[in-house]
Amino acid sequence: MADGGERLSVRMVEKLADVPADAWDACAGSDNPFLCHAFLEALEASGSATARTGWLPQHLLLEDGAGRLLGAVPLYLKSHSYGEYVFDHGWASALERAGGRYYPKLQACVPFTPATGPRLLLHPEAPADCAELLIAALVEVARRRKVSSLHVTFPTEAEWERLGQAGFLQRIGRQFHWENHDYRDFDDFLEALTSRKRKQIRRERRDAMAGGLEIETLTGGALEKRHWDAFFRFYMSTSDRKWGSAYLTREFFDLLGARMADRVALVMVRHGSRYVAGALNLIGSDTLYGRNWGCSGDFPFLHFEACYYRAIDFAIARGLKRVEAGAQGQHKIQRGYLPCATYSAHWIRDPGFQRAIEDFLVRERHAVEHEMEALEEALSPFRCETAE
Repeated sequence: MADGGERLSVRMVEKLADVPADAWDACAGSDNPFLCHAFLEALEASGSATARTGWLPQHLLLEDGAGRLLGAVPLYLKSHSYGEYVFDHGWASALERAGGRYYPKLQACVPFTPATGPRLLLHPEAPADCAELLIAALVEVARRRKVSSLHVTFPTEAEWERLGQAGFLQRIGRQFHWENHDYRDFDDFLEALTSRKRKQIRRERRDAMAGGLEIETLTGGALEKRHWDAFFRFYMSTSDRKWGSAYLTREFFDLLGARMADRVALVMVRHGSRYVAGALNLIGSDTLYGRNWGCSGDFPFLHFEACYYRAIDFAIARGLKRVEAGAQGQHKIQRGYLPCATYSAHWIRDPGFQRAIEDFLVRERHAVEHEMEALEEALSPFRCETAE
């Protein structure tokens, strides 16, 4: 039931293609590019997030009596813990050592994307209790499937609080984000830094372009198949070196370019006529999201230039409020990206295992909060009067 006695129903779909794009997007909104139907369905259609890769879509839909979509959750049944960026491998190992079975589990998230955004997608006209109905439906699905756990990763802080009130265990992590304080240009941003850091960044930008490198930032109609061909080579090369396997298929990038070119900012680095590196960003309503980087050679400081400094340039030019540069990387702090909290919420079926995880999360949370404070105090490049 919802406010006013209207009867609502919940169902699940295994293919986002079975949900009309306009109905999904009315719930997802337009702020976050990763939540739109075009992006999530491209992951499925390209073979990137499917049952074969351990990501079986189980998207939760909340509908009224007329079949109108009022709420949704991007949900997956998972047989592993890869591509999530909130690490629970230790939990899986502990449960299995105790004789339990951790997989499969349920995951509410955007696959392969450590970017904060809504996970309880609500139509603007949805009744007031629809968020609670979605949470209750998630738990009911987890119980009926008899999975070990249900994880909601990178939700908004408000959703995290709501999930905590519903009995989910709360976890925090940290990333490094750049905030735009109405800077006029990159030099204006540099003026907020200490003299030593200004000199360091200027030197890095100069040295990154040594040897005749050229950089272009492509979006919309400027993106061509040759750009995606080159970028995919870099992506595969980096995946092979770092993780051993790539999450995203070549077809995914074709679909991204065909469906969402205006929301892509692809930084490509050229040496003569040959592309040698690239960085993929997606554009939100107020945020630039850095996603993937790859390079085919050894070019000092080029990673900083292509991934961090060009992103700042783009955000300032577009009037965006921030740049989220993805997971990990304390080296980002000295380049103006300060520690920020990220959130996840976890439902654990076994009460004893839940208590053990809860105890761990309390201690981990204190450690993460202390680490963020210490990192910013020790490494922030901002002058004291402008640091936050």
